[in-house]
Amino acid sequence: MKKVVVLFCILMIGCHKEQPVSFSEAANLEMLIGLDNSKITLREVLLKHKGKKILIDVWASWCKDCIVGFPDLAALQNEFPDVAYVFLSTDFSKPSWKRAIQKYQLRGEHYNLPKGMNDGDFIDFINLSWIPTYMVINEDGTIAVFNETDCSAKEIRNALEKN
Repeated sequence: MKKVVVLFCILMIGCHKEQPVSFSEAANLEMLIGLDNSKITLREVLLKHKGKKILIDVWASWCKDCIVGFPDLAALQNEFPDVAYVFLSTDFSKPSWKRAIQKYQLRGEHYNLPKGMNDGDFIDFINLSWIPTYMVINEDGTIAVFNETDCSAKEIRNALEKN
């Protein structure tokens, strides 16, 4: 039994990764597609909002958990109106992506990850395994919350409340 406990502890320590405080250079250079089909890098999106908190929502129009989370996200937007809300869709279908934005009245900036959720430097960097995935970026550009799957999680609220 002691061997099992020791093995479990070793595995847990080996699996624990520290939360990154900034995006990798490759992730920063990931090309995003805007609603108007313009191209912009993640770095440029983040720089547009430097000095503000940013909440990033990685989602898809077909994702039930994403849709279920939209009311909680809208509540955060009402409570924290000064935060920049950036939606990164993993949809391959641009019409479905754009219809979902309208249907669910998603307020914020919208971009598409053209390689979907299974490929790309940003997806690899965040090790995406589930959507929705939320991140909070501080005013100085550092990552405060990394890879949270519930937008009502206390970590998100705490990061948004901090000055």
